[in-house]
Amino acid sequence: MDDTLSNADVTRHAEEVAERGFTVVEAALDDGLVDDLVDALARLEDELGIEPADNSFEGTHTRRIYNLLAHDAVFQRIPTHPAILPIVDAVLGDGALLSTLSSITIEPGETAQPIHADDQLIPIAKPHDAVVCNSMLALTDFTEENGATRLVPGSHTADASPEYGSHHPTVPAEMPRGSVLIWHGSLWHGGGANRTDERRIGIANNYCAGFIRQQENQQLGLAPELVGHFEPRLQQLVGYSVYRGLIGHIDKADPRSLLGATSGKMVWDAS
Repeated sequence: MDDTLSNADVTRHAEEVAERGFTVVEAALDDGLVDDLVDALARLEDELGIEPADNSFEGTHTRRIYNLLAHDAVFQRIPTHPAILPIVDAVLGDGALLSTLSSITIEPGETAQPIHADDQLIPIAKPHDAVVCNSMLALTDFTEENGATRLVPGSHTADASPEYGSHHPTVPAEMPRGSVLIWHGSLWHGGGANRTDERRIGIANNYCAGFIRQQENQQLGLAPELVGHFEPRLQQLVGYSVYRGLIGHIDKADPRSLLGATSGKMVWDAS
């Protein structure tokens, strides 16, 4: 399956993120990859003893697995996926980083998550250009009944983040299995209530601009020996990179030099 997007498709999706705050790429993931991801999550839930949290944000009937890159090689296929990363690059510009990669399985009986913005803890006056761009991979069909992500279209242009626990008119991001929802980090949204007897399984694959601190500390959470086996772009995404020739260097060298790669030029090399 060729899942590479055309330049026109990338532009269209990025424009939708800019205009309404989100876009959906249908049939982004092939069935084989979705099956492999579902199987890996089921195994990890058992091996790691994953249980629901007990707070209003993570939910009381939702199972989450964080730091997925540390647990199975199949997850390495997500951050650099050709139907996702080009859109994120178009939204955030060059040098984007992987902020967090985690699974979110909403089980029957879960209530709706409070509406929030993913960048609301970043102290930058709103509205602003995207410094966070996130995605949700649908590993099952997402429907209004089973907890599809709820969105407030256009809210990424608001001058503030929503008050925690406040209620707002939303639309469900309904999409078939294998689709991907991509949104501006300022967009107001939240997981939906699951009123069915089946699980809604998704993976949150989230990015930030190269000058923003990642949500998960990838450099401490992933062993260098593991990162050394990642493809070069994934190494850069998890933080073995330098933003615009300056931010993130180690002794005037690209951190990838620690993995045996050749260091790129630093900003001062151009002067």
